[in-house]
Amino acid sequence: MAILGTLLKKGIKLRENLEQEYTAPIELQKKELKELMITASQTEFGKYYNFPDILTHFRKGNKDFYQAFKGSIPIHDYNKIYKDWWHLSIKGAKNICWPGRIKYFALSSGTSEAASKHIPVTKEMTKAIQKTSVRQILSLSKYDLPPEVFEAGILMIGGSTHLNKKGSFFEGDLSGIQAARLPFWFQHFYKPGKKIASTRNWDSKLNEIVHKAKEWDIGIVVGVPAWIQILLAKIVEFHKVEHIHEIWPNLLIYVHGGVSMDPYRKGFEKLLGRPIYYIETYLASEGFIAYQALPKRKSMRLVLNNGIFYEFVPFEEKNFTSAGEIKADAETFLISEVEEGKEYAILLSTCAGAWRYLIGDVIRFTSIEELEIIITGRTKHFLSLCGEHLSVDNMNKAIELVSDEMNITIPEFTVAGIPYESLFAHHWFIGTDDKEVDANKFKERIDFHLKALNDDYAVERSAALKEVLVDVLPLHKFYDWMEHKGKVGGQNKFPRVMKSTQLDEWIKFIA
Repeated sequence: MAILGTLLKKGIKLRENLEQEYTAPIELQKKELKELMITASQTEFGKYYNFPDILTHFRKGNKDFYQAFKGSIPIHDYNKIYKDWWHLSIKGAKNICWPGRIKYFALSSGTSEAASKHIPVTKEMTKAIQKTSVRQILSLSKYDLPPEVFEAGILMIGGSTHLNKKGSFFEGDLSGIQAARLPFWFQHFYKPGKKIASTRNWDSKLNEIVHKAKEWDIGIVVGVPAWIQILLAKIVEFHKVEHIHEIWPNLLIYVHGGVSMDPYRKGFEKLLGRPIYYIETYLASEGFIAYQALPKRKSMRLVLNNGIFYEFVPFEEKNFTSAGEIKADAETFLISEVEEGKEYAILLSTCAGAWRYLIGDVIRFTSIEELEIIITGRTKHFLSLCGEHLSVDNMNKAIELVSDEMNITIPEFTVAGIPYESLFAHHWFIGTDDKEVDANKFKERIDFHLKALNDDYAVERSAALKEVLVDVLPLHKFYDWMEHKGKVGGQNKFPRVMKSTQLDEWIKFIA
């Protein structure tokens, strides 16, 4: 039975979508925060910050509720909320930041420079993520898709569903926690199935999927670009076909998230027999934040009524240190106060016990009316040695333009800011399996496009940013590094910007 038909037969309604469609965003968000605070009012966090008193301000008009909320509760990054509160939940204590005992912690995929963070996942958050996933599936009705796509399976590649037991809780990838708790009605469509999904070893999991591929009819693929591209290439090679559509003729949708698709698109297209739709999602360990709701757009619509309250911090020097750390007195805004075209870091308060929590991503609103955003980078993944303010979004776009010009595929890259003579330089490491890439030409073209994309970069290239250095590496070096760091597979991503301590280790590794 087609998946859309199944959803409708199961009585899953469009109520949440309609509510967001016909309600002022600030009203949705005010209601969301009120419900979160009522639920958590008797937790240790709620009692410490006197949630009942803050809640009395919700009866008043205007933004009185928000002034009371942010005036009482400090901004938290991961280190602060873990040190002050979450470490107690990990020890098994109940009712710390959310009612009950936390039974699951997601190990944040992050990038390979840091140890994994433990993000609490409550049953309320699991349900919220499932509901938003359904909303995204229902949004596919807006695409011009043949019925065969909805009758085919959905291949979801994430972390192992085999979770590690740690005292009073289980830990693992969010994708593994969610996949292990799929609704019964969805299991008919889900591939690779529970047995393969529980495989811990990443290479073994990929090999099992490769061998089974011909037995499945896949219409939708979900996963991080780097690993999905590796999987599709393995399937094409193993079954000795020209492209993946010889195996899965109904494949028409690729749902991705975590990193920009732009650097991978050229390599993907070599594995396809015909064009497909690329649909972006913003699903973090902390919650399902946004998804691409309309075809032929690169932007995603914020989800305002499903367990998350948002605050927006202008990504400016007055709010962040040069290292990307948020300042305690950072200026914050409600959804009704944001401006189109401006970059913001996001604070979340969620049904998993995050409160005024800096997720670390930087977004830009592309449409206030549609509440659509794009991710432009991370607070700690901007390069600004001397005021060039270079974002990951700038880097991805420049890589895409150079790839097209030079007719090469560059799925992976990283950039570091380094001292150079008495001033500064950017050091690029690009990963490609195309032969004889001219590093000097790449340097010239990436520099040209970044100057066109970013005025601050253009200014600094004639001042303090004196040089651009380029190393061309085989692609496997990037994946070997991930394995070396214990970050292979699942939802792990290679860092686009390298900091100094990590850079030293990387240079030793590639040497």
